[in-house]
Amino acid sequence: MTPATRQILFINTAHTFTHYSLLILPTAVLAMAVPGGAFGEHYGPILALATGMFVLYGLLSLPQGWLAQRVGRKVLMTAFFLGTGVSLIASAFARSPWMLAATLGGVGVFTAIYHPIGTTMLVEAAGDKPGRAIGTNGVFGNIGVALAPVITAFLAAQFSWRAAFLVPGLLCTFAGLWWMRTPIVEGAAHRGARPFPAIPRFLVRRAVVVLMSIAATSGLVFNAFTLLLPKLMQERLAESPGLLPIVGMLAFLATLAGALTQFSVGRLIDRHTLKRVFLPVSMVLAPAMALLAVTHGWGVLPLSAAVAASLFGQVTVNETMAARYISPELRARIYSVRFFVGFLGAAAAAPVVSFLHGLTGNLTAVTMVLAGFSVMTLACALFFPNRREELEPELWAAVAVAAE
Repeated sequence: MTPATRQILFINTAHTFTHYSLLILPTAVLAMAVPGGAFGEHYGPILALATGMFVLYGLLSLPQGWLAQRVGRKVLMTAFFLGTGVSLIASAFARSPWMLAATLGGVGVFTAIYHPIGTTMLVEAAGDKPGRAIGTNGVFGNIGVALAPVITAFLAAQFSWRAAFLVPGLLCTFAGLWWMRTPIVEGAAHRGARPFPAIPRFLVRRAVVVLMSIAATSGLVFNAFTLLLPKLMQERLAESPGLLPIVGMLAFLATLAGALTQFSVGRLIDRHTLKRVFLPVSMVLAPAMALLAVTHGWGVLPLSAAVAASLFGQVTVNETMAARYISPELRARIYSVRFFVGFLGAAAAAPVVSFLHGLTGNLTAVTMVLAGFSVMTLACALFFPNRREELEPELWAAVAVAAE
């Protein structure tokens, strides 16, 4: 294995840990919410303890590009692995709601590092064809989303909810110690790579507007859906407490569709313009989410899979937007702002799901609200430029001359 390949493997593994760590509580809460328990017996208030985690996850993504210029990416990624791991271990020993909220906040602090730094490192390593690398990286992130409910459910059922935090915390810490011994490969992607083309400013501005708009809306929809999915499966398919592992498996199957979609979308966007891929993926989301709001029984599973496929497919497209329209020297900053905007929307997910579930006693209302936000995602797809120069960057020179 070459040093560059080893580095990409660590970046992909970090993506898995990021999404896994953020989604332990939504399944663990099903075992924590018991009469007389230290955290209470109601789903909504315990889930709301994750609010601080997601707020910090969003806020602290903003300065990562600035920090990378001063302390280096290797140091930041080391802090990601070790900080996330120790915070998860601390969560396993929480004895009160405030203590759990604080340790989960630590998870938010350190997972905020990954997307601005890890995605930038990945795009630079991918060179002129970033779609496949981003798609593969997305699959690793989706594996984290998919495994979080099934492994959390298994550990909570076989041992306790504390084991559901402890085990991944130890694994993440071990990965960090291994990463510390791995030399970083700086600038490997730029050897022999073509210079970034001069894209007309009006097209860059249009792409950035779409990128930020989709970040604001999809952040809420993506995070809310992944948070409510285990509870949705429990309410619609497996209400008995003894079926917790089944709930985890059903959530795993639904999100697995997202992983398959990300890999396929990653390959497609190296051969097609972003809009041609983005538009059909976006068209699925709103109707599938609306149907999911009113469906009961086994129909929930394919609809959840369709929603997951659309959401995760969009992530791959969105991250490729910056790779195709933003120059490498500005990319880390744009990713920082993009993820900051997106994670602010994501931070609203836990209180929104908690409030609407507490108000109505089910997930119908919150899922219908998400369907409404999904329409905005489709509007963003319609506005995005459709340029064949994305696939043949040498043609941008003629467009730049014509625009002068």
